[in-house]
Amino acid sequence: MARTSIKATYSLDPETVSVLDQVAKRWGVSKSEAMRRAILASAKLPSAEAYDRLAALDRLQKSLGLTAEAADAWVKEVRAERRAWKLPKP
Repeated sequence: MARTSIKATYSLDPETVSVLDQVAKRWGVSKSEAMRRAILASAKLPSAEAYDRLAALDRLQKSLGLTAEAADAWVKEVRAERRAWKLPKP
């Protein structure tokens, strides 16, 4: 399948060009193809806003001292209470 290409000019600093060269060589593709792949992969990443939300959740959980062990103990306790009341599991 033919790919439509649009020629564009961008300015990159020497360090970025060096990294682009290395990536293209490692992947065995042209610099243009390496840049296309990197841009498309970057577009699939969660947004910075999503990272901010996750970071806020991490801070909250850490501030509460919630550990995996404590969470597991809570789940066991809730399940035991539900069995005692004969409530269905979620």
